[in-house]
Amino acid sequence: MTGPDLGRLGYGVAALGNLYEAVPDELWPQCVPAAWDAGIRYFDVAPHYGLGLAEERLGEALAGRPRDEFVVSTKVGRLLEPNPGYAGETDIQNLFDVPATRRRVLDYSRDGVLRSLEGSLERLGLDRIDLLLVHDPDDHVEEALEGAFPALDELRSQGVIGAYGAGMNQSAALTRFVRETDLDVVMLAGRYTLLDQSGATDLLPAALERGVAVIAAAVFNSGLLATDRPSASAHFDYGAVPAAVLERASRLADVAERHGVRLPELAAQFPLRHPAVSTVVLGAATPAQITANAALLAVPVPEGVWAELEQEGLLEPIL
Repeated sequence: MTGPDLGRLGYGVAALGNLYEAVPDELWPQCVPAAWDAGIRYFDVAPHYGLGLAEERLGEALAGRPRDEFVVSTKVGRLLEPNPGYAGETDIQNLFDVPATRRRVLDYSRDGVLRSLEGSLERLGLDRIDLLLVHDPDDHVEEALEGAFPALDELRSQGVIGAYGAGMNQSAALTRFVRETDLDVVMLAGRYTLLDQSGATDLLPAALERGVAVIAAAVFNSGLLATDRPSASAHFDYGAVPAAVLERASRLADVAERHGVRLPELAAQFPLRHPAVSTVVLGAATPAQITANAALLAVPVPEGVWAELEQEGLLEPIL
């Protein structure tokens, strides 16, 4: 596969941008060191996360660490600009508890990519980005193909970035990008999980054929798979949990329990069983969560678990 060596587990640092709520000043500086101690060397961020705050905090946390020992991915497509109408409000309507002193402008053009990258490098305090991803171009696929991807190709050839790709929560457009561009990596959020294997139909075979690495993100589907027993009060894909989905998740947990393993362990390890998937990215807001996430990949899962899940019709066989 192409692209940088990301390792099996990456740390998604959206929480450093005060996702849902502010992370205390005494807590967030401990997160990256906890990930480092757990052996994690891949960190994923975006300007979108906290209107640049996550990039700033990640850069501060990585400062002083050997540059060749870690990999950073950030994203383009949501350009940050000063918010001329700022009146003391926060960005919580976009899920981040930060002052809305900046605003996002969707821009998938060549110029937008260059401006976004310049801002990210400044906030991160880095002189290069290892992996640059086009972020959620759902309604801007043609613009991304005509503007963003050619710009990323130039940046890669110049050595300004090490690799490029796209990150989305749908597989159809990513499959098109795999087939029509020379990207290295795709990040698929929530579409190759225990509860949603739709990415296996189109994207994963295409990525395998083209030698493109796949990063699986949102493997807990917004939290439903993050606990040993699924709860109706949890979230599924950022919303309420449909009854049928809760029933399916409970059946998954039953099988896990019968084999002496936990549902989150299955959720974290499942994507890595597919030969197209190189890495799972897990988010966390505290050092304890990061340590716990890393431990999820260390638990041996008996092969009989996967076999039973397939027999029960809860998983599609990997072809």
